[in-house]
Amino acid sequence: MRIIRKVKDWRKLRSSSLLKNKKLGFVPTMGALHAGHLSLIKKSKKENQKTIVSIFVNPTQFNDKKDLKNYPRTLNDDIKKLREEGTDFLFLPDTNEIYAEEFTYKVSESHISRLMCGAFRPGHFDGALTVVMKLLNIIDADSAYFGEKDYQQYMLIKGMAKAFFLKTKIIPSKTIREKDGLAMSSRNLLLNPRQRLLAPKLHKILNSRKSPEQIKESLNSARFETEYVKEAWQRRFASAKLGKVRLIDNVKIKR
Repeated sequence: MRIIRKVKDWRKLRSSSLLKNKKLGFVPTMGALHAGHLSLIKKSKKENQKTIVSIFVNPTQFNDKKDLKNYPRTLNDDIKKLREEGTDFLFLPDTNEIYAEEFTYKVSESHISRLMCGAFRPGHFDGALTVVMKLLNIIDADSAYFGEKDYQQYMLIKGMAKAFFLKTKIIPSKTIREKDGLAMSSRNLLLNPRQRLLAPKLHKILNSRKSPEQIKESLNSARFETEYVKEAWQRRFASAKLGKVRLIDNVKIKR
């Protein structure tokens, strides 16, 4: 696996004979890799001739500086996992490389981004869309892979790619869960043992046939601090906190 840290170095490699006329898949991540990320890499490797993964903890999508500071960083372990998966390239830029202009230019969306997570995390989706736009332009992949756990983000990225006529195809992949039903997330590393035992109830309660109002009541009774339970795109979404750890999930609506 080759590690590239500079945009100019990747662009030189992207236009070289090594990658010319080769189908390239891209998996953007913020590190702390888990089986959900690895499933995206496997999908990319199956559908493309070469696969590149990026690791970049994007500061502009954190509306809480403490959240950014506490975000899990496991780079050495991540690199080991990527090598074991047979990943071809790792793009590992620093903040100065991605935000040389200090975030004076940004991508904003005026509808979906204001709902659900957007209502509780001001500016979050501006940061997420901006960094994904930058990465898609830099990597110049044929396909990019995103997990459905962050379904609202996936819808926004898919819409952005269509609106700006980007060449990269945005491909979703099903949420990967622990055996107890908890959606895999890098943030799960921040849960203490008691919270980790409680966390799977989010999916269990969300996946019931109760109304959104009843689900919110059930989550609060189960000691979650529920931010929202909403329905959209034939799915039910929830965001709830255990202590300072914010968990999100979504399921298809049962009729």
